Amino acid sequence: MPASPSCPDALAALAAVIESRLPARGGDPQASYVARLLHKGPDAFLKKIGEEATEVVMAAKDADHGGDKAKIVYEVADLWFHSMVALAHYGLSPADVVAELQRREGTSGLEEKAMRKVLAREGDSSGG
Repeated sequence: MPASPSCPDALAALAAVIESRLPARGGDPQASYVARLLHKGPDAFLKKIGEEATEVVMAAKDADHGGDKAKIVYEVADLWFHSMVALAHYGLSPADVVAELQRREGTSGLEEKAMRKVLAREGDSSGG
């Protein structure tokens, strides 16, 4: 049985395909779903992210009541995929997200949330 790629490798490979579909790289909206989403602009892929997030919630709720847990994986895959389209549009990559998660490692989630509130208040009070 062949070894499967690691998670970062698989995400990087998918990100490369998505980036190749960017309009600036000649992505053809007639030939590619990703190119079509990117061509339509943020409203198209952001709407898909919202839809997929809702479907993740619905699949999880179903699993809580005896539904198939595999549907959660399916819906999260759709959510990640569309989120990666957004990342590509904004010149970002899964590696940027992984770096942020690594930065947060060892930090209490409660501390992280409190710090974001402090920074938001400071930003609001600076008149910015």
